[in-house]
Amino acid sequence: MSATFPFDSRAARKQMNQASEEGSVKIEARGQILLIAIDRPRKLNGFSAKMLTELAQAYERLEKDPSMFCGLLYAEGANFTSGIDLAKFVDKMARGQRALPFPEGKIDPCSLRRPFRTTPLVVAVQGICFTIGIELMLAADVVVAADDCRFAQLEVKRGIMTAGGPTIRMVERAGWGNAMRYLLTGDEFDAATAFRLGLVQEVVPAGTQFDRALNIAERSAAQAPLAVSATIENARTAVELGPEAAVAQIIPTQQRLLASEDAKEGVRSFVERRVAKFVGK
Repeated sequence: MSATFPFDSRAARKQMNQASEEGSVKIEARGQILLIAIDRPRKLNGFSAKMLTELAQAYERLEKDPSMFCGLLYAEGANFTSGIDLAKFVDKMARGQRALPFPEGKIDPCSLRRPFRTTPLVVAVQGICFTIGIELMLAADVVVAADDCRFAQLEVKRGIMTAGGPTIRMVERAGWGNAMRYLLTGDEFDAATAFRLGLVQEVVPAGTQFDRALNIAERSAAQAPLAVSATIENARTAVELGPEAAVAQIIPTQQRLLASEDAKEGVRSFVERRVAKFVGK
């Protein structure tokens, strides 16, 4: 006997297909690492509004879940991302709204406003990595690139300016001339150039970028989470407010850390000559 369902199966299939077409951002907890996957390979992992919302939710989970000690952002398929569907966002931009729908008061994946992410994030990129792909990787902490990467910040070719941070971070990492060489032309550059300019930290054979990024994430997750977060915060203070402001944080931050369970465990493991087991408290 065939099963019957109290709904229109064609409508359900259409709804499912539409959701599939819009893509998704998937998360998976692997031990103390939160895997964040961009999943729309048939569309070169181009970001839909739905995916941008889910990305922000994933970053919020990474920051707020005390069991997650590190994050790893990666993409399914042959490419990291071709960018966003610009035609669907220009009206918002013209009205003075941010193009990327990251909720106020929540973690911004591009790290352009508070609250900032303090949980470390590693990114693995491959194939096409355009516009928001560069913005996301520059807002992360460590980037592993496959040697087949093609990078481009294409906004000037569309009559607009990049809004996710490269005008700040590419200049900061690569220097004015090196950054403007690509920001003002929209030209593509390869993984070797990205490494030379300090935009990525390692270049590996295509197909191995995820495993290498996971190894780095695991090494970070094995350290004391409070100390790792404090390191990120102090470095960010130095970049934003200058060395003097960062120096002023050192003693009170060390005092706070030394009162933690993890610092006590760290000292015990040193004395006992064993690997420390940190709990994030």
